[in-house]
Amino acid sequence: MSLSSSESSGYTNAAFEFPIGQEENKSAPQSKRNSNSSSSSNSHSSGDGNPNANRVASDQEPERESWSNPAEFLLSCVSMSVGLGNIWRFPYVAYANGGGAFLIPYLIVLFFIGRPLYFLEMILGQFSSAGSVKVWEVVPIARGIGYTQALATWCVITYYCVLMAMAFFYLFSSFQAVLPWTVCKPEWTTNETDCYSSSGNLSEYNITNTSKSSAELFFYKDVIKLADNFDDGLGAPEWRLSLCLLLCWILIFAILAKGVSSSGKVAYFTALFPYVVLITLLIRGVTLPGASDGISYFVTPQWEKIKTPDVWYAAVTQCFFSLSVGFGPIINFSSYNPFRHPIYRDSTIVSLADTGTSILAGITIFSILGNLAYESGKPIQDVVKGGTGLAFISYPEAISKFDAVPQLFAVLFFLMLITLAIGSAAGLTSCVTTILCDDFPTVKRWIITAIVCVASFFIGLIYVTPAGSYILDLVDYFGGGFIIYVIVIVQAIAISWVYGLHKILRDVRFMLNMGLGIYWKYTWCIFIPIALLVIFIYAMIVYMPMKTADGQDYPVGVSAAGWVIAAIAIAQIPGWGAYVVYKQKPTDPRFLGLENPAGSSCHPRSWIWIEKFFKSLRSSEKWGPKDPELKRSWIEYCMIPKPVNWRLFMPHPKIPQWIKKR
Repeated sequence: MSLSSSESSGYTNAAFEFPIGQEENKSAPQSKRNSNSSSSSNSHSSGDGNPNANRVASDQEPERESWSNPAEFLLSCVSMSVGLGNIWRFPYVAYANGGGAFLIPYLIVLFFIGRPLYFLEMILGQFSSAGSVKVWEVVPIARGIGYTQALATWCVITYYCVLMAMAFFYLFSSFQAVLPWTVCKPEWTTNETDCYSSSGNLSEYNITNTSKSSAELFFYKDVIKLADNFDDGLGAPEWRLSLCLLLCWILIFAILAKGVSSSGKVAYFTALFPYVVLITLLIRGVTLPGASDGISYFVTPQWEKIKTPDVWYAAVTQCFFSLSVGFGPIINFSSYNPFRHPIYRDSTIVSLADTGTSILAGITIFSILGNLAYESGKPIQDVVKGGTGLAFISYPEAISKFDAVPQLFAVLFFLMLITLAIGSAAGLTSCVTTILCDDFPTVKRWIITAIVCVASFFIGLIYVTPAGSYILDLVDYFGGGFIIYVIVIVQAIAISWVYGLHKILRDVRFMLNMGLGIYWKYTWCIFIPIALLVIFIYAMIVYMPMKTADGQDYPVGVSAAGWVIAAIAIAQIPGWGAYVVYKQKPTDPRFLGLENPAGSSCHPRSWIWIEKFFKSLRSSEKWGPKDPELKRSWIEYCMIPKPVNWRLFMPHPKIPQWIKKR
């Protein structure tokens, strides 16, 4: 199988795309065009991926919503991808995995896995104008991927909104005359812990290994009231966080109740405002004493850690979480685009914005950690407790060091966190509501949205209990990492190998009028499935049980709950696959037109099931552009014969002028 383009075929071999500059074949007679169109209208799918023209007349579905203008789509994608995954999750994952030891694998994963998958999901959504379940008409047996994505997404948004609730709590606390995380409460100082003020001069304190800042103790003792372990169970929900959580879901409902037309307008603010505040904090962070040591820790690679699979597993998980790859909202958002929208450009812009924001947040966080290490005399890796609370400790630490009106900067910062979170939460929630709206078209959208928001609120109350942070980490590992790994591996195999790499390249050329180069073909077809499978298997082999604050392993029942969540979600893939095979209507009791071999012990009914299975691997009659005229043109384009010397990794034939004019 040739992996490069043939020079004799007239195609250029660029790394990323093939410019289309060839002359059209204008000698094709009009009668041939008409005969091709006529024959395509009367032909049936032969199982090679060419669609059936008869499907065009039956695709009269209700008009799908669309973005008011292209900027809303781009800003919604930026708002969804650039969120708490960059400001909250990226710094603490980098901190837990050695700073620079994590940064290099993250950038490699982003370039060879994250960006190609982001573009692929945009292609699927825009080409079919379908949500993350109906899009799997491309490979019907893989329909369960859409439902698995919905469950994984729901797992994430239930705790994602809890983080937004914490930001609301800090926002309301910032209106006090004295910021509450800058003052040590008497009960925080014990024989085991010595509290010092985050806003004070540390030279005035006797800093020891038991000393902790007021910002850290405020978060663990006053905000989430963290339990040491599960000995007392989950405990009761914290009432202040519960009210903040209710406010979050009310806002999400207000954004999504009217559909994409309302959420697109919100994206103008949620995508742009955070950068103003983040850059302000960055300027303050890098001017603190010791900031250079923290930044150096962030960008200096630790080669011994880079060799460990845990770092690579964390890098891939963070990439998926940050870009929202594998969760479904990318497919959902792009399905509202016009058919010819330039998603190649948009996917590049979003991936670069996501990477830049993560690095910007990393530099900001580690400059603050460098300052804390400088003032406390501790190593950077020991200066604060890692985990989900890192952003709610380090950022307030930096804000407390502002000499003038720190309350103003605190309000701006936590307002920024809320805008980042609400953009991503709305995008993730819309993925779930879109699936339900597609499955229950007679139910009004606002009713489905209300049901999802109410159910998510009550689930989220689990995370605001004293032991809720441990459950949050558990769901983050299994719901936001483990399940998404499986989804992306199966998705890549289904598109590149079952549907066929050459067919998705053909569809891209028809939709965008551009060819894709060797970078996209290798990553989609070879690198992504193999690399993810190897990292995933190795990470599962070396898996260690999660631990509580006092070093105890999670109880068996709690750990089992994580595996049950993962099993239920992943079981959707084979479960729906079996259902699709069962519902297939056999066209003939013979398999592929061959009679049951004489003397064979296989019953004829078995041949029917074999035929139904292979039929489930082929794209259904509903797959393709939603517009009937575009679908007819696509069918005609699919039937154009390939060059004699065509190979899998060569560009697909370009669009003839007589099709492009339609």
